[in-house]
Amino acid sequence: MKNSIVVSLCAVLFGLLAGAVLMLATGHNAVEGYRFLFQGGLKNAERIGNTLAIATPLIFSGLAVAFAFRTGLFNIGVAGQLLFGAFCASVVGIHLDVPRILLLPLMLIAGALGGAVWAVVPGLLKARFNVHEVVSSIMMNWIGFWAVYYGVRTFIKNPSSETESKPLPEAATLKTHWMTDLFQGSFINMGLLVAIVVVILIAFIIAKTTFGYELKAVGYNRSAAEYAGIAVNRSIVYSMAISGAIAGLGGVALYAGNANNIEIGILPSQGFDGIAVSLLGANHPLGVLLSAIFFGLLYSGRGFMNAMTDIPPEIADSIIAIIIYFSATSVLIERLLRRFVRRKNQAAAGDAGEGKVK
Repeated sequence: MKNSIVVSLCAVLFGLLAGAVLMLATGHNAVEGYRFLFQGGLKNAERIGNTLAIATPLIFSGLAVAFAFRTGLFNIGVAGQLLFGAFCASVVGIHLDVPRILLLPLMLIAGALGGAVWAVVPGLLKARFNVHEVVSSIMMNWIGFWAVYYGVRTFIKNPSSETESKPLPEAATLKTHWMTDLFQGSFINMGLLVAIVVVILIAFIIAKTTFGYELKAVGYNRSAAEYAGIAVNRSIVYSMAISGAIAGLGGVALYAGNANNIEIGILPSQGFDGIAVSLLGANHPLGVLLSAIFFGLLYSGRGFMNAMTDIPPEIADSIIAIIIYFSATSVLIERLLRRFVRRKNQAAAGDAGEGKVK
């Protein structure tokens, strides 16, 4: 875990340095740019709240990717699972007339089930026919995209818009006055609280339960796990279902928390950003939480940086992309660190040997 923290910090540092070089190369003040970038996400309570709100769906999507990674699977279909889970939750929220204390849990359950169903298909194909989950989950992204496109227009279409669903009633949103007031009018919502609970729950499952141990064993070595008596195919399906359920909850947080309706024709980018969040967080639940908040800070602050400096928005987006790139190449950074430590140890051993000879 210690090495993973060092690797993640190096990825962030290299990304920020590369962003500074890019700003300097285009004739801009890198120090001023970063100052306004971080001020934009942390300047006051409202901006901190907005940073946490932007980070909330990233926590879910990063955790969904990380859980699959820990069990040896690459769930690249989080975007589709997130979108379909949000659609299921929105249908419940719009059509079910029950008190809010019952409606919100039912929406969360519907979102989790929708995401799980969408992820089970690649899991079954992987377990039964050894179809690579990357291919099948990408296909499910676009099936989900068009399924939601049809579903919104058929069941919950906004009469005044061709591209949006009906707005959720106030009782069906995760927005709450006490959180908004606490952060001085930001759009932070109860999705953050749900995300923290899910992070703790997934960390407990992975680290403290037999079920989590079996899933990790399958991820480390499928053949050895099968030899030890673990039901490998069943573990694959369970892993994808849980990963999809987490993504579905992220859809509820995004479309019933940060927004209040679904806009069709858009595949949510948070599903793909979750890959970078997971990699930067070393596929650990706590690391994913911190990584998502960091990305939330970057996304929240770039608008302020663009407004307060002459740095064009393309530069801000490039900085984020560079950091994502270094996060994705964290394996290479880890190899470089290991090579550096190995050479340092060899040099120390050589000096010790020369000392003994003298």
